[in-house]
Amino acid sequence: MTLIKSISGIRGTIGGRPEENLTPLDLVAFLSAYAQQLKQKFPKFGDLSVVLGRDGRISGPLLHQLASSVLRFNGISVLDVGLATTPTVEMAVIREKAQGGIILSASHNLRQWNALKLLNEKGEFLNAEDGEAILTLAKNSAFIYADIDSLGREIKVNDALESHIAAITALKLVRTQDIAKRNFKIVVDGINSVGALAIPTLLESLGVKDIEIINGDINGEFAHNPEPLDQFLEEIKQRVVNIGADLGIVVDPDVDRLAFIDEKGKMFGEEYTLVAVADYVMHDYCPCFYQKISVSNLSSSRALKDITEKRGGAYYAAAVGEVNVVNKMKETGAVIGGEGNGGVIYPELHYGRDALVGTALFLSFLAQEGVSVSELKRRYPQYQMIKDRIDLNQETDVKALLIKIKEHYQGEQINDMDGLKIDWPDSWVHLRASNTEPIIRIYAEANTYEEASRRVQKIKEIIA
Repeated sequence: MTLIKSISGIRGTIGGRPEENLTPLDLVAFLSAYAQQLKQKFPKFGDLSVVLGRDGRISGPLLHQLASSVLRFNGISVLDVGLATTPTVEMAVIREKAQGGIILSASHNLRQWNALKLLNEKGEFLNAEDGEAILTLAKNSAFIYADIDSLGREIKVNDALESHIAAITALKLVRTQDIAKRNFKIVVDGINSVGALAIPTLLESLGVKDIEIINGDINGEFAHNPEPLDQFLEEIKQRVVNIGADLGIVVDPDVDRLAFIDEKGKMFGEEYTLVAVADYVMHDYCPCFYQKISVSNLSSSRALKDITEKRGGAYYAAAVGEVNVVNKMKETGAVIGGEGNGGVIYPELHYGRDALVGTALFLSFLAQEGVSVSELKRRYPQYQMIKDRIDLNQETDVKALLIKIKEHYQGEQINDMDGLKIDWPDSWVHLRASNTEPIIRIYAEANTYEEASRRVQKIKEIIA
């Protein structure tokens, strides 16, 4: 059983002892700290409000009731969007001009997990300063509840998804008519969470009529491991082939990660979701009146850099974490960005990973080019990536290990903004220490799986 506290929220397994798991006492403390931080941040604002939404997890309804009550006891009004994707909540914060937002979702974690994902008034994840302030308030129980005349209200918001989708279909690069003309046949894996509602609703608005949903009961009983990785997706891969579909769409439980299955039942590749969308956004035929700039984190595929430079643009890397990618996108004026886990950030809509806008842009690209998913994939560099880990003892000096590796590769191209990344002309390795357990995460990418594996093995030999 686990409880993880960080600047972006609190995440853990349901049940057990407080401070060791995600329990009502832990939730009350963090929700109260978040409310107190909002009151400190907006001291002259009369009626503070927070958008509250949840994914389809089993524990979601109970957590939703608790979160709404605690916020209201703190004098914060709740704009309740109910079952909603993470990007839908982010968009609702912007539309409703709320002072914050909370998504009750543990993303790709298993069914026993849940979390508070905290947003600021821009519908974006908290920066380090705000996150640290909440952690301190929670630790010190430094909050004051509202009196009987100052309790917050609960207001139902029933059109959050419709508003989100309307904003997507209004984008210049979303080719609704072209998509409709292609008569796509699409299989959607809703993983028994909100994707089963959100993705088909989006597809219908794009003119797609032939949609089959698998795992479409929003009951939180995930039909497979909820992380959208190749080894967990046999059902949809087989279904796409069996019915002759053009593609399959896979999302995680809160719909901020996106992966595609091609018409042959093969993974398009989670790392390549962002690559293809970026290729479309920066394509010569797009009405782009801006510089072609892209951003991803250091652990994402080099293919994004390759395709950006092919389109005459500039690529920038950010530290791992959505908030770091967003900050770098704002700093550089990027038109597209995200993370290699299938997270697409399109700032013309909003600064958040969004599988719905990613889907709309990807289908627009397919429709514009008149190609199949497998044909599109063949256009891109076919890198192979390995995601591994090195287990350590609690006493291990991780910083000293990274220095040792850096010294070993001192003649190579080094980036140490976030752990340690070593670049070669044909490959790279990225090492990051975990904030929650004694491990070093190690990612490697190369032209072949064998070369990537060799790079990982060499790092392990140096550490040993």
